[in-house]
Amino acid sequence: MALVDSTREALNHALGIYRGTSAEYRLRTVAERFDEPLRVAIAGRVKSGKSTLLNALVGERLAPTDAGECTRIVTWFQDGHTFRVDVHPRGLRPRQARFTRDDGVLEVDLAGISPDDIDQMVVTWPSQALRRATLIDTPGIGSLTESLARRTWELLTVQDDEDEDVPADAVLYLMKHLHSGDVDFLRAFQDVEVSRPNPINAIGILSRADEIAVGRIDAMASARRIAGRLSNEPQLRRVVQTVLPVAGLLAETAATLTEVEVQHLRRVAALTPAEVDELLLSSDRFVNSRPELGVTDTDRLKLLERFGIFGIRVCGALLRRGSVNNATQLARELLDRSGLTELNQVLGSLFFERRDVLKSRSALLALGALVRAEPVPGSDRVAAELEQIVASAHPFNELRVLSAVRAGWVTGRPEVMAELEQLVGGTGTAAHLRLGLPPDATPEKLREAALSALTRWQRRAENPITSYELAVAARVVVRSCEGILADPDRR
Repeated sequence: MALVDSTREALNHALGIYRGTSAEYRLRTVAERFDEPLRVAIAGRVKSGKSTLLNALVGERLAPTDAGECTRIVTWFQDGHTFRVDVHPRGLRPRQARFTRDDGVLEVDLAGISPDDIDQMVVTWPSQALRRATLIDTPGIGSLTESLARRTWELLTVQDDEDEDVPADAVLYLMKHLHSGDVDFLRAFQDVEVSRPNPINAIGILSRADEIAVGRIDAMASARRIAGRLSNEPQLRRVVQTVLPVAGLLAETAATLTEVEVQHLRRVAALTPAEVDELLLSSDRFVNSRPELGVTDTDRLKLLERFGIFGIRVCGALLRRGSVNNATQLARELLDRSGLTELNQVLGSLFFERRDVLKSRSALLALGALVRAEPVPGSDRVAAELEQIVASAHPFNELRVLSAVRAGWVTGRPEVMAELEQLVGGTGTAAHLRLGLPPDATPEKLREAALSALTRWQRRAENPITSYELAVAARVVVRSCEGILADPDRR
């Protein structure tokens, strides 16, 4: 039985046992969540660019990015048929809130309720991006206000003294550099048990990457090198799957670029490269110098707000070379240069293709917590069923191996460890990703590569000089290769 089917069967079995009890509502909520889109939280330190990245992922400016009241509230953005905002005051029933959109960003009327008294806010917005995943915008870790930071911590981390599930299935963690507090948070989000979050749920984001090289044209290249080093940092390897550089402001602007803005940028592009460098030495110089540019101070400030120094520099270079001719072409180029295109590809391969595994893990965690907290006649059978699912489901075994490799419990030659991670789905679950082949690889090439890997890892598993830990991992790899041969299209 497929993992998703066995999980659903366990949920239905538990619903029958708990029908009529106080736990029935909670259990039905778990079952409903199982059929919802993946829940992806966006977390990070204060001013790391969380809301800007969320807007870029949605393709609309919805989340406020300034220091207003709403940035202090955990806010869920979900797809729906209507435009609606619901506020959930602590200890009271949820209530619908009035809202407006000022320059695209939502302005919510809290009706006099203090943000400190609100558990969460739910924004329902018809959006194709939100059909794929519900996004959760969180207050900053390390906030000067302890209560704000605690909300994010409690939302995403496993509490040792509580039998509660974690609301998010996965997390994007934004950082501008490696901080000890970032590692502490990600360790708390991680747990070695397969039914708890572990590194496969987390992607690190080197945020505001365009600011790393002070807005130079090669800023993203520098950011990629730094992200590559962070990805191999032992502390981070144990808690995130990878680290990617993203210029969130550039990505957000690309999604809402206008022809009027392109016309203003063309005036910058008409200058020589030396003149542009002089103009962009600082924000003040860009706003106040060269009145002959023909762009008002107000419009220049707006360009800075929307593009930043790096974005204006990149747009000027693209327009000067004639690489793009209109807003649509420029937006596409900016998305690629911002790192958002790569992030979406990684999200697809690491999160969305693994949706059933992540959703099943979240459901089993919640169900296990309920069975432990509120035992009833027959719940012991549910507990045994859960234990059997977790022990026998091969996707969970793959996650155990990935976690063990990242934690340093399974060791070997670097090239062997790299192939092991790849074959168990560490870079994505599609057959060509597991086998290191291009997306258009023929079935014959896939089969040939899978057979070669199967033979290689069978020998490694049976070799008496292979360490015990690596031999156990090798047997999981063998099962993964057999799965590819049985059904190359299976995720």
